[in-house]
Amino acid sequence: MLGMALAALDGTIVSTAVPQIVGDLGGFAIFSWLFAGYLLAVTVTLPVYGKLSDTFGRKPVLLAGIVLFLVGSLLCAFAWNMESLIAFRIVQGLGGGAIQGTVQTVAADLYPLKERPKIQAKLSTVWAVSAVAGPAVGGLLASYADWRWIFLINLPVGAVALWLIARHFHEPARTKSPAATGRPRIDWAGALGVFACGGLLLFALVQGGVAWPWLSAPSLALFGGSALLAAATVVIERRAAEPIIPGWVWRRRTIAAVNLALGALGLLMVAPTVFLPTYAQAVLQLDPIAAGFVLSIMTLSWPVSAALSQHAYNRIGFRLTAIIGIGCAALILLAFPLLPFPGSAWQPALIMLLLGGALGLFQLPLIVGVQSTVGWSERGTTTASVLFCRQVGQSVGAALFGAVANATLASRLADAPEAIRDGLPGDLDSVSHALGDPGRLTAEAADYLRRAVDAAVDYVYIGAACAAVLALLALIFVAPRRFPVITEPEDPALLK
Repeated sequence: MLGMALAALDGTIVSTAVPQIVGDLGGFAIFSWLFAGYLLAVTVTLPVYGKLSDTFGRKPVLLAGIVLFLVGSLLCAFAWNMESLIAFRIVQGLGGGAIQGTVQTVAADLYPLKERPKIQAKLSTVWAVSAVAGPAVGGLLASYADWRWIFLINLPVGAVALWLIARHFHEPARTKSPAATGRPRIDWAGALGVFACGGLLLFALVQGGVAWPWLSAPSLALFGGSALLAAATVVIERRAAEPIIPGWVWRRRTIAAVNLALGALGLLMVAPTVFLPTYAQAVLQLDPIAAGFVLSIMTLSWPVSAALSQHAYNRIGFRLTAIIGIGCAALILLAFPLLPFPGSAWQPALIMLLLGGALGLFQLPLIVGVQSTVGWSERGTTTASVLFCRQVGQSVGAALFGAVANATLASRLADAPEAIRDGLPGDLDSVSHALGDPGRLTAEAADYLRRAVDAAVDYVYIGAACAAVLALLALIFVAPRRFPVITEPEDPALLK
């Protein structure tokens, strides 16, 4: 849990200190890469670390990941400009990928099936606490100390995590995967292919529609290059003795269905995490702290629902429990556009509370279920593939829903009355800044912009509901009715 806290706190604690970081280092035009670079590094390394943990064990991969994360944190604290800080954030992400995937895998290794919901709920609580505490801690450190302390604070937490894991986590000898013969071999060509393909695709998604238009030559070149690299990676992986992403990840219906469903979850999560704070500030006129509270409500119900989900899937199965959860989530997301304008803060907060409950009922049964269908030698790869698909879905969602929101705003602004058209901003970020400075707009223009933002976010939530339907279809038509659970004997050595 301490190791997971490093990765969980990272995004929320850094986001609050961005104004102070930019004020000190400059680089406003590229500061978004503080988050995009970290996300890219985490995403593309997840499959690599999953395979390494299956080959060499969880402990060395987890320890190496925490050390790399702490080295990145220390380097970030001594960054001298925005470019160096972004580079060191990527180093952090290289460690974060090992932490996120391996911790989830270790949880499945340590606890038998009947106890996994409890530990997974505790891990979910780490993310919930981080979502609430991260912005507050980041704001306090940036305001009363120095923004560099938001990276230095990782060092004592990581040191304790390292000591506990090194001292108390003892992995017994395990049976190798059936495909493995002789000395373990690392598929370096496949790892490079996954890294290059994923990196190029995520770079195209992050920059598309921002640095250049979607149909421009740079976008087409990046997407074309990522497609060619993907094809080359598939060829490499088919020939590799121990591939980083083995073919069985997609040939087994259970794993393929969970990958698709959680990819759709990453897609729909963009709506509340990215666009709800803008809605709360621009439409409801809340301050940033109150807007963050509206979003954090979801993190209160999610772990509670996840912890209680075992009572459902023990009776009706993993698949049906997840179907109920994502079906409810789709209906809840569709309720968002029905909110009155301008409305009150409790209305979206209630929707987020219900959404967290539905998604806890959806995600945890799938993670516990899919981990229970494989043995130790395949669990790291399986868990990493699931998390990888969710991260890619999140990147695709940010690009897709950003385009939807900007297209809606552009349409509304083009249709604005002549009396208020002059001086109106042209995209979501500019609208938010304009509404944050009341002196720039007349009352009529401000009201029109708020309604435009309300419409844009409504369409995003409709798109998120469509993503929930895609997850539902994957579970109905791809997933087997019953997950083929493998019962493994409890290992007393791991539970000491």
